[in-house]
Order: sequence, then structure tokens, then C-alpha cells
Amino acid sequence: MFKKKPTIKPLSPIRSSDRRKIADQIIANFEIEKPEAQAVEADEHDSASTNSTLGELRNSLLPEGSLSARFTTTVGPNLTQVSGFIYVGAHPGEEQRVLWIKIDERLVPTVYTLWRHPQLVPLLHTQDFVLQKLRTGADLMTPGLARGPPFPQKARKNAIVAIASIENPSVPRVVGECTIDIASLERVQGTKGHAVRGYHWDGDEIWAWAQGGKPGANPPEEIQGWDMYGETEKLSKGVDDILMDDKQDDGGVLLETRAHEKPKEDIHNRYVDGEDASLHDEVAREENEMTTKEIDEAFWNAFLYGVHQQRSNHKGDLHYGLNFPIPQSLIISNLVLPYLPAWTSAQAASLHIKKTSWKNAKKFIKALDKQKIVRSKDRDGGETVVLDIDFADPSIETFVPYKLPKKTGTETSAVGGGAPIATASSSGDDSIGQRLSKLILFRPKEQLSQVIEASNASVRQLYLSTELRSIITSYIESEDLISTTKKNLVKLNPVLANAVFDGQSSIDDEVVAKGVVPRDALMDRILESCLPFWAILRNEETREMVKAKAGHAPKIQLTFETRSGNKTVTKISGVELFHINPQPLADELQKACASSTSVNHLAGSSPKNPVQEIMVQGPQKDAVFKALEKRGVHKQWIEVLNKTKGRNKN
Repeated sequence: MFKKKPTIKPLSPIRSSDRRKIADQIIANFEIEKPEAQAVEADEHDSASTNSTLGELRNSLLPEGSLSARFTTTVGPNLTQVSGFIYVGAHPGEEQRVLWIKIDERLVPTVYTLWRHPQLVPLLHTQDFVLQKLRTGADLMTPGLARGPPFPQKARKNAIVAIASIENPSVPRVVGECTIDIASLERVQGTKGHAVRGYHWDGDEIWAWAQGGKPGANPPEEIQGWDMYGETEKLSKGVDDILMDDKQDDGGVLLETRAHEKPKEDIHNRYVDGEDASLHDEVAREENEMTTKEIDEAFWNAFLYGVHQQRSNHKGDLHYGLNFPIPQSLIISNLVLPYLPAWTSAQAASLHIKKTSWKNAKKFIKALDKQKIVRSKDRDGGETVVLDIDFADPSIETFVPYKLPKKTGTETSAVGGGAPIATASSSGDDSIGQRLSKLILFRPKEQLSQVIEASNASVRQLYLSTELRSIITSYIESEDLISTTKKNLVKLNPVLANAVFDGQSSIDDEVVAKGVVPRDALMDRILESCLPFWAILRNEETREMVKAKAGHAPKIQLTFETRSGNKTVTKISGVELFHINPQPLADELQKACASSTSVNHLAGSSPKNPVQEIMVQGPQKDAVFKALEKRGVHKQWIEVLNKTKGRNKN
């Protein structure tokens, strides 16, 4: 609904009495338990405490000092106009954000509210690649529902729900309305039709709204209290393990008889994909060294986990983002080591390829080849390369990721943690996690000096588009140039006519002859006549701390080319302007894509200010986007150019 920027009227404060009424309406609509229900005694002290607690609940839902404004936008292919209200507030120590949306007298929470209030609405789950589609405005179809049935009981028709990915199940990313009774569904596979109509998501214009032009806040990595399904699943699986003893658990990792002997019991915990272990969740483990059988199983499962993760992260990509052939060293470093369950220092010391029954990577890959999971070949010099992986193998398709130990900043081991991509602490890349915002500024031309100076401003200064619009609006109102018949029309006086409609366009004479012009057209024409400037702000930098550069704002260039016949390479350039060091980025992409990379001077760049170009083997669009997003780069700041012969999509 808010993929395009809505028109928002000026904000106005909400009266305290109205704020309490809105908060009480939220409490009633979403069936939030009131603090009064928790009071035991009715003496004056308890009554005062209860009133204080109710006030705190109201403040958490709609903080004191909140503002409201009317908005209008268009939805659907017919551009149907929709209007409503937004409620803006700031929790202590945080920026002002849109916390609630009111549409058709119905209050809808934004993701900022959901991130602070677990279980406020029913939480549904879907695959990560489906979630990415939802975050572009698509509706969730019934077959896209995951982790059910059963589904939350409150997920009835017309109910407001949140949606998260099964890869990050505790963080809602999309807010929508059920179009069917999801709670009563008995199956989703083979069904058709819409399940949830999206209202809002992190990444849309409501999420991005902030005073001062600051970008929207990134979602938390994990939120306690949201993933109740996952907690219940862990408990039930623990009980099943006790009751079923040596029987195979449906939620576990399916392992067929391989070249090594399968242990009698599955020693791994079963958890949802991508969940890290908190320190207080870790189970005490003996410090005894692992047996050869346990080490073999750990390496085998780690490879299945790595391939499963690659398959999940690169759906739709050719070979799921892998560029074959892959050397044996990259197989071990990228698809095995990061997924080893090294819980203790003793296990980390035991989990070494030399302590397996295979003794080296070559024999390990040969064992995988024997089971037809991979297809390998020996090269001259004795190195084994993997030519292909059978992603449809049952052991990969039915694999359920197990819990991995959480890596801390002090750990230096390359084993475990589930993250083959280098982090800021290990690579020295301080661009990871940075927050970037792009400022687009304008310098008015001299002909507008009389208009600008009427508001005590100067044509030598740089202005945001909103600031310039405010200055022009002030001039229009002070000169009484608003049309008496239509408020959206502006009467042209000699100053505006000469400064803006100076004959450079073919319609200038016609506009001047009519003597009136739509206000939006006037504003756009003034902005077009100004000199553009830009600046990239990093982290806490402000507009006053950086020097804006003339010209249009740059973009990172992502180019696909065909080399050596039919091989595709991915080239990235222009990252330096976004405070990104090319070499650590290339190193990360090498591991993420399991492919070779190189960094060289971009042909034609200035010797005084050389631009580096990163080249990665294979079409790696998704991996590049993900790596740049970690460094604060928005997708709209990346320009993609496909020079491959077939113009194939990535």
C-alpha cells in the first residue's frame, strides 16, 4: 500500500485525552490484557499502582507527545485513492517513527510497534524468498504459508497479522490482513488463492518516514517473545526424543547409510533454520574428545547443512549461486567448516578433517561422490574439484538445520557459527553494519534570488527539496499568488515568469500567456532549474559535517559480462563513495559465492582518484546485493547493467 510515497498533511499534536482514548481503543481491539486484571487488593496503594501501570501500557503503545496527520495514497492497478491517519511517536532514546496507521477507522500497527510488542497480532511465517516478494507489495498466497497447519487461532478472516520468514522467525517484517480464515486451514499444499493482503512492510515509505530525512531503522536480529511456535517445537521435540528413544524423529536430520557408520542416536538438537544459540540456552556438554564416528557424522551433516543453506539463500539462481567446478579447499571452508557444531573448545579441537575416517578433503569428497550427492573429478596435481551437486538428493531436500553455537566477538575459531561470510570483527571491515543516508541538495540559480531572499534565504546555500518547496510556498503566500478559484493553481507574477519560464521550453510562452500554473508543476520546474548536489552521510554524520559534491548522486555499478565463451562474470565498481573498502568486500564475496574474485583499477578512472573494480566469477547478483545491504547500501542505489549475450536474468 505504501510502496509509493503517500501525501502527508502537516503533523499536529494529539491531545492527552485523545491519546488515552486511542490507546484504550488499541487495547480493546487487540485484546491486550489490562493491568487491572493483575491487581490483587483494591486498597489505595494498589489502585494508584494499577493506574500507573495502565499509563505505562498506554505510553508503550502510543507515547506521550505523539503526533497525527492525515495521508492520502493510491493502491491497485486502478490507482484507487485511500486516505487515513498516521500516528507518529518516539520512545525514549529513539527517533520519531510512524507507529500506527488508521485506515477505514481501523488501527494497524507498523513494524516499529510490532518490534516492541511481541504477540500483539498473530504471527505467520513463510519462506525467505517469498518474504522478499511481499516486501515489494505482493500479497501472500495460501501455498506460501509455512510452519502449519495448525496456524494461530486468531488468524481469522479480516484479522490483522504479521509475517516473518522461517529463517528469522522472531522478527515480523510485513503487516497485513487475512483474506481467508487461515486458522481453520487443514493443509496449504495444493491450495490456491490469496491468504494475506499486505498493508505495510519494512522498506516501504511508511517505514522510511522520519523527520530530518534519516533512513528507516533496520529490523532487530532477534526479538524475544515472538517465536512462540519455535519454543513449543523445541519442547515437543525434546519430549519426543525421550519417548521414542532410538527411533528416528520426524523433525530430525535424515541420514541414509553412507560410507561411514551411522550412530545409533541423533546427537543434535533440532531447531529452525538460522537460529543462533543464546548463552543461557547452551546445554552443558562433556569436555571429552569426540569419537571418530561422531566427527564423521558432524562433517557429513555440516556439508548437508551448507548445501541446504546455499539452496535456501539462492533460490532461482543458476546452480543456486555456485560456480562449478569448485576446488576441494573451498568446499571445506565454505560449505563445511561454518556449519560444524563446535560447542566447546574440546569439540572445536576434535572437529578437524584429519581426525575423520577420511583423513583429508579429497577422500571426504570421494565419499560424497560415492553416495551420488556430488560429482567430482581429479585434476592434474592431485587436487579434486566438485563438478556438480545433486541439490535434489533426499538427504539435502529433507534436511532440517540443527542449532549452531553463537559466535562471540572474542572467538577466533573458524569452526561453527553458520556464517562463512567474514564479519567486521574478523575481517577488519568497518563498513559492515554502517548506516548510510543519501542527501540530495539543490542550489537555486541567480534568477531566483528575489524569490529566495524574500524568505531571508540565499541562493548561495544548498537546500533539500522540502526546504526549497517551503521557501517557494512562503513566497507564493506572501505575494498572494494563490488562485482564488483553484487552490492548486499559482498566478504568475513577472518575477516567477522571468525566473522560471524563461523560454527554454517550448511551452513556456503558452504558460506565461495563461498566467497560471499548477503548484506542483511550478515546484518541479524550479527544482529542475537548480544545480544538483549530493552527499553520503555515514552513521552519526550530519549535513553540516560533510561537504556536498556537485552533480547527480552516484550509484554503485553492477555489471554482468560474458567472458571466455559462455562464462559470466560479475563486476562491481563505485563502492568507495559509500565508505566501502573493495578488498574486504571481494574477500567476503569469494566465500559467499564459493568463487574466485579479483580487485583491479577500473579502466578509464582518474590516476589521482582511482576507482577499484571487483570481479566475481559467475552471475552473483543476490550475493552482491546482500553484501552491500549489510554495509548500508539501499537497493535503489545500485545500477544493474546486463551485457551478457543472452541477457539472462540472474
